[in-house]
Amino acid sequence: MCRRVVALRLLTRILMLTAAGTVRDRVAGLGLGADDYLTKPFAYDELLARVLALGRRARPALPPVLERAGLRLDTARRQVCRDGRFLSLSRKEFAVLETLLRAEGAVASGDDLIEEVWEQDTSYRTNAVRVTLSKLRAKLGAPPVIETVPGAGYRIGDGSPDGPAAGTGSTR
Repeated sequence: MCRRVVALRLLTRILMLTAAGTVRDRVAGLGLGADDYLTKPFAYDELLARVLALGRRARPALPPVLERAGLRLDTARRQVCRDGRFLSLSRKEFAVLETLLRAEGAVASGDDLIEEVWEQDTSYRTNAVRVTLSKLRAKLGAPPVIETVPGAGYRIGDGSPDGPAAGTGSTR
């Protein structure tokens, strides 16, 4: 059921309530696309708090495998392929690419990337984003799929020759 809800991109949030409570079970459930996982027995107050937290999320459930422009990112297995070729990415590069893929072609600002990828108590600025993006772009190879949108941020193009990333090749 979880796979189907995610595949249909429904606005439904998924909270798994189950007696299967090993780390492997929780990782598998979240890997299927569940937004949260609560094992039995649980306190009613905790269940209510988790349901309310899920209700605050505005984004639809996203599949554990993200694909765009010849890229395939498997969040559960922490694997990335470009046109069938596996890539070795650092933790930050993987997180930046995941954030850009989750944006589904929309622009993610440098501040958005810092907020999503870097720890809250660090003082990284956009230079860290630029360095990470430069390394990521080199690993992704040609043709470029990450576009710099001047004054706004970054996005993944649609991969077509006429798409938004076509001909940009920018490394900033």
